Amino acid sequence: MATCIALLRGINVGKAKRIAMADLRDLVAGVGGSNVRTLLNSGNVVFEVGRPSVTRLAAAIEAAIQSTHRFSTAVAVISAADLDSIVRQNPLLKMATDPARHLVAFVKGPAVLASARPLMATPWKPSALALGDQAAYLWCADGILDSPLLQAFTRATREGATTRNWATVLKLQALAGSPGGARAG
Repeated sequence: MATCIALLRGINVGKAKRIAMADLRDLVAGVGGSNVRTLLNSGNVVFEVGRPSVTRLAAAIEAAIQSTHRFSTAVAVISAADLDSIVRQNPLLKMATDPARHLVAFVKGPAVLASARPLMATPWKPSALALGDQAAYLWCADGILDSPLLQAFTRATREGATTRNWATVLKLQALAGSPGGARAG
């Protein structure tokens, strides 16, 4: 069995797109996940699956949400090994001093990261943007609410990316049972 993480975009924010975590766990179990666990109330699901195809799993979860809850939301699925790699490759750890303002953007595919590449030409100081192989890293030095960097990134990637703060990323890594899950940051 392989451990995977599903990251849903924009659920349980405000009154729209609401899913109870118990319902989300049942939904992921219904598409083949076992030992399904959720983290927080914002669409973070850790589960095990026999033969993981992250693309198929993401599509199946999206379809199940549309069918059961009558709304659509983008879903990114990564393996626990990929999450470990994303954590290890983070180039912003030395400058990102507040995990609440340090974001990792999980993407549905490489094309989404390519759509953010033009943003690398803009000097975002004191904030910063870095693109990895499987994720983008954002340091929103003055906070995330009115961050020009986060706003530009969201426009560039549209519905193809979902962000989590660094503290949540490390909690997901620990919940997935990853060897690096106890890392502080």
